Amino acid sequence: MIVTADDFGLSREVNEAVEVAHTRGILSAASLMVNGAAAGDAIERARRLPLLRVGLHLVLVDGVPTLPPDEIPDLVDDAGCFDDDLGRAGRKIFFDAKARQQLALEIGAQFDAFKATGLPLDHVNAHHHFHVHPTVGSHLFAIGPRYGMRALRVPLEPRAMLNRIDRSMSYRRDWQADPWARLLRARARRRGIVTNDRVFGLAWSGAMSAERTNALLKNLPAGVTEIYTHPAMTNTFEGASKQCDYTGDLAALISSDVVAQLRAIGVRAGGYSDVA
Repeated sequence: MIVTADDFGLSREVNEAVEVAHTRGILSAASLMVNGAAAGDAIERARRLPLLRVGLHLVLVDGVPTLPPDEIPDLVDDAGCFDDDLGRAGRKIFFDAKARQQLALEIGAQFDAFKATGLPLDHVNAHHHFHVHPTVGSHLFAIGPRYGMRALRVPLEPRAMLNRIDRSMSYRRDWQADPWARLLRARARRRGIVTNDRVFGLAWSGAMSAERTNALLKNLPAGVTEIYTHPAMTNTFEGASKQCDYTGDLAALISSDVVAQLRAIGVRAGGYSDVA
């Protein structure tokens, strides 16, 4: 099982929570925003946490680029930021040849930045799961292996299991995103790239409570499962989403009940590199 914190490097509040959740709880991996405001602090913490598996969290929407904006003008707005409208950004890179070329440059730059950290590359995923876009996926498969990419998150969540755990809601399959995620998994596996069998954290993004985490552990199916979370020391910091209960996610990761449950089921949490 892989227990991941996304947005590592977004802020010091996130970075501190990642360290706490790894040293005191069940967190086993983190996905690094190399262009995050606190990326340097995150890298320092990762270097002193040798068992924390760190991957690249590509930021191609709703954030700032690694390259200077004038090198990728078709991907950014007047303020030098990526589009926060995923549909519009997706259409742009699909139909605009210049945008596609610039996208490849930016993806390469983020891989370069991760390589410069000296940290082993455990996995790759993307902010808002934008890597399910077939154009982004094509660039990833062309560029990533040159930097040692051996594993990739596929955001496919078994909603039937969520419905068994939480009967107060009705969780339905995402008919818009799931086909693209399945295509991503097929393309990855044809290339020998390791993927998870399932992920949890989509429907409960920013709301992965201790109760929900415990229930997932009790019902864990065979295979490679990733639970991804968004821990932070506070719910108010620069770049925080109002929809996320960051402290709730942290509390779940360090909950004594959750830690005990993980030990009870006899599964060791690790990273994608441990699977590989």
